[in-house]
Amino acid sequence: MSGSSKYTTLSRAFVAPLARMIWRPRIIGRKNIPKRGPVILASNHRSFIDSPTIGLLAPRKVFFLAKKEYFTGKGFRGTVTRGFFEGIGAIGVERGAGSAAQEALDLGLERLRAGDAFAIYPEGTRSLDGRLYRGRTGVAWLALTSGAPVVPVALTGTQDVQPVGSRVPKLAKVTVEFGTPLDLSGFGEASSGRARRHATDAVMAAIQELSGQEPANAYNNPPATIVERVRQVLRRDDPTAAVEPD
Repeated sequence: MSGSSKYTTLSRAFVAPLARMIWRPRIIGRKNIPKRGPVILASNHRSFIDSPTIGLLAPRKVFFLAKKEYFTGKGFRGTVTRGFFEGIGAIGVERGAGSAAQEALDLGLERLRAGDAFAIYPEGTRSLDGRLYRGRTGVAWLALTSGAPVVPVALTGTQDVQPVGSRVPKLAKVTVEFGTPLDLSGFGEASSGRARRHATDAVMAAIQELSGQEPANAYNNPPATIVERVRQVLRRDDPTAAVEPD
């Protein structure tokens, strides 16, 4: 058994039941996740704990992006951290835009082409005010390129388990809802910015229906300077924009 497989077995055999026992999460729609074959889990994003929550509570292993720093630590702590993240399906990537963001999408596409489940946050980063922000089009690029269905996911309560800035998880009620799979192929080709935009909007509408969040009708983390605002407008339908690993 490889190191990664060993960590996965330990996480799903021991960590997942322990998490369920402590937080007693409410899980809705597990049957909406196909048992096999490529699938994209597109979720709202409220807390650092979101990725482990999806990874531990989904009925199959789910891959997601995480900062490469989680895999490069030294000593006992570094080994434990690396083992935990490998066990719950994390893929280490560099943070940033441009080539780093495209690398992140390519890694997701690689997992989908291998028949795996891959989780992504179309908002790009965590919502600090509880509203649901406009989706970046990377989720549509992945779906239209791979042909994988998209399962919308709504997380509720994770922001109370581990609020932004908190290092120690707290006890709080958590609900994870997996929605009906979406086939985005009817929107067009992945090379079409219009197709990516409309497909992404459909995904965000499905997430909003599940989560009940107020739509922000704006992108998360608006740029601070005029120059950055211009760049944001030029890149608004770039599928690599704001691919931000936790």
